[in-house]
Amino acid sequence: MHTLFPAIRPNNRFSLEVGGGHRLFVEESGSPEGIPVVFVHGGPGAGCEAYHRCFFDPDEYRIVLFDQRGCGRSTPHASLENNTTADLVGDMEAIRKHLKIDRWLVFGGSWGSTLGLVYAETHPQRVLGLILRGIFLCRPEEIRWFYQEGANRIFPDYWQDFIAPVPESERGNMLQAHYRRLTGDDELARMASAKAWSIWEGRASNLHQVRSVVDFFGSPHTALSLARIESHYFMNNAFLELNQILRDVNKIESIPGVIIQGRYDIVCPMESAWALHQAWPQSRMYVVPDAGHSAKEPGIIDALVHTTNTFAKELAPQR
Repeated sequence: MHTLFPAIRPNNRFSLEVGGGHRLFVEESGSPEGIPVVFVHGGPGAGCEAYHRCFFDPDEYRIVLFDQRGCGRSTPHASLENNTTADLVGDMEAIRKHLKIDRWLVFGGSWGSTLGLVYAETHPQRVLGLILRGIFLCRPEEIRWFYQEGANRIFPDYWQDFIAPVPESERGNMLQAHYRRLTGDDELARMASAKAWSIWEGRASNLHQVRSVVDFFGSPHTALSLARIESHYFMNNAFLELNQILRDVNKIESIPGVIIQGRYDIVCPMESAWALHQAWPQSRMYVVPDAGHSAKEPGIIDALVHTTNTFAKELAPQR
């Protein structure tokens, strides 16, 4: 079974101004002459972690990580202004141009799969390939499943903590109720809602709960940006047209792609991965039989590292 590569130290870190008052944290690691790959993190609003570099062989890849608008080490923290999917797609292009990269491999999980797909459908000529995990198409039924009716039946005990900050009279629309608190002036209510929102996601992410995942989601810095930015995006259907990603999948039909999905993913159920695979028959799909949603699941790590190693061999002649 494949495991993560040993810890990789970044060799370049910088802040990139992208307009609208936002500055992005960007880093590079691995080989400057390697295959360019951009890691697209989840959330939106989660930010990158050090282990994200370790899905890639540092001798083969030029690894680019960045914190999306409003999260991680990007500033201003938890900002919702000028923060849309189109803005994030534009940011990826700004990073690519700044680094003088012609084409790169796009690697994204959860919301990262959403943004990675939208980026590829917008700029297919800039994408060498797609590695996508825990597919999220950001359709209304997917949002309702996790934040209103569906996942709560799998985790009724965790659900109680998610709904706790919201009066019973408002629980008919949990997304709207949390969004109201997350964007309100009451600082205590805002943080209570942020922690409840973020910990709910962290707890539901693994087949066997991993304390470090819950702790990352529950840290105040991450919780505030994740909850505010996710609720902002989901209140606006991720600033996408209905079923936009599947509608436009023909734009990436010539791009090699791999879909990796945990069979027991409760955050992003397998139905969406299957729908994408059916609409994109050129893609390869691997179902991990004993995994949930998190990139830290052993079976997910195995599939992702196997896939990056495979792409390294397949793309080597294009370097």
